[in-house]
Amino acid sequence: MKRPRLLSLALTSLLLAAVAGCGSSSDDSTGGSSGGSEAGTSLADIRDAGVITVGTEGTYPPFTFHEGGSGELTGYDVDVIKAVADQLGVKAQFEETQFDAIFAGLEAGRFDVIANQVSIDPERKAKYDFSKPYTVSPGVVVVTKDDDSINSFDDLAGKTTAQSLTSNWYQMAQDAGAKVESVEGWAQAVTLLKQGRVDATVNDELTFLDYQKTEHDTDLKIAAKTTEESPQRLRVPQGKHVAGQGGRQGARRAPSGRHPGQDLREVLRRRRLEVGARGHRLAARR
Repeated sequence: MKRPRLLSLALTSLLLAAVAGCGSSSDDSTGGSSGGSEAGTSLADIRDAGVITVGTEGTYPPFTFHEGGSGELTGYDVDVIKAVADQLGVKAQFEETQFDAIFAGLEAGRFDVIANQVSIDPERKAKYDFSKPYTVSPGVVVVTKDDDSINSFDDLAGKTTAQSLTSNWYQMAQDAGAKVESVEGWAQAVTLLKQGRVDATVNDELTFLDYQKTEHDTDLKIAAKTTEESPQRLRVPQGKHVAGQGGRQGARRAPSGRHPGQDLREVLRRRRLEVGARGHRLAARR
């Protein structure tokens, strides 16, 4: 986690690996078979339905949120999955849910994929299939501006942090010895922090930078950063909501005639300056 950056990928050959990477479908003539009866929704099923159903939080700017609090669902993850849907020739239909319920919703078949800045850990890797990363950003400890007692993750020992219980930030805080207060998301964590009910919150640096930029809040600061990168990925149930068509076959030209990857580069151009703040550069890779 050196510096926040958005990664421009060859769109469907990498991101569509999450929905088109393994398993088998009835119209697959080129490869692989899962050999099981748990194939679930295949890429062919999604294309036949004309819709890919996406689980997302809708309250986590700048990645998935409502403009002005109640406007249209927008954000970087929303743009990315819409670009993926365009390459598939289908519409993206969003199902909003709290983060702590998002994995249960995926496993119950409420949606085909999660687009919500989800990082990988051993437990998740055993249960889910992933796309390749499309965002990389440091994790940070956020405290009030006058708090000088926390300067590293080790300083969280014995402190109280506000975290979503199923997030990787919860695990990071707990591993550092913090007591964790359960919250629904970033907004609630900030509220508790500013009220003095918790000592800190751990989250994505881009989330804090976007909050600072949009809310002009100078009462909070970054006290510490992680030293390792945390790539974010699209996620589907392992061996279930996948298709037998590999990324190369899935990465066809979109109905609009645009080349795979062009839409995602457009997303990057539009979004990188919105989330880049205070000297941080979001570097697009081709």
